[in-house]
Amino acid sequence: MKVLIIIPAYNEQESIENVVLSVREHAPFADCLVVNDCSTDSTKKILRRLGASYLDLAYNLGIGGCVQGGYAFASENGYDIAVQFDGDGQHDASCIEKLIEPILSGACDYAIGSRFLDGAGPGFRSTGSRRLGIKLLSALIYAFTGVSIRDVTSGFRAANRRVIELFSREYAQDYPEPEAIVAAAMKGFKIAEVPVVMHERSGGKSSINAFRSLYYIVKVSLAIILRRFYSKGAN
Repeated sequence: MKVLIIIPAYNEQESIENVVLSVREHAPFADCLVVNDCSTDSTKKILRRLGASYLDLAYNLGIGGCVQGGYAFASENGYDIAVQFDGDGQHDASCIEKLIEPILSGACDYAIGSRFLDGAGPGFRSTGSRRLGIKLLSALIYAFTGVSIRDVTSGFRAANRRVIELFSREYAQDYPEPEAIVAAAMKGFKIAEVPVVMHERSGGKSSINAFRSLYYIVKVSLAIILRRFYSKGAN
């Protein structure tokens, strides 16, 4: 099985070296591709020094376009499994093998790394307000798809070949994680959660402040509702 680790990166000079080295250590069976989203800091220089494989985007596409670029690369190069792995140091590379196990066994098509399941360990679980927002989005996704996922905003994910093909063609551009779950569910893919450890970001600054957290909830909720009704209309 060909496995690709997709690492989206935008101005991650403080963390990208440790992320790449950790992935190399814990997932030597996989290829690693950093998708550099027009970073203006030293991210690209560090990748060159490390001899890391990277996709250098011509324009800043944001997280959705950045991740989709990785899926397009996986699709075009015949990968069987693609793993999303953040470049800010929040994800634990020692969990990659566990994340892809249910895909390798055929138990699911799309695996979501969850910090809220038993067995996830004592990692970072975000602020109380963000956890409340996650619960609201989780309830909304369940109401519209019947799929129960607790950590709907987790960016630590693994997809099989069929899901790779889907995401290479269509992928939400702004706060895509919850919408990606809905898109996969609407296509009938089996989705499962796997307990993983997550950490606080090791460098840089999150783009989601209090105001943007509220915008996130409203925007994603509307997108999920519209996607569901559009799907019904198409059928």
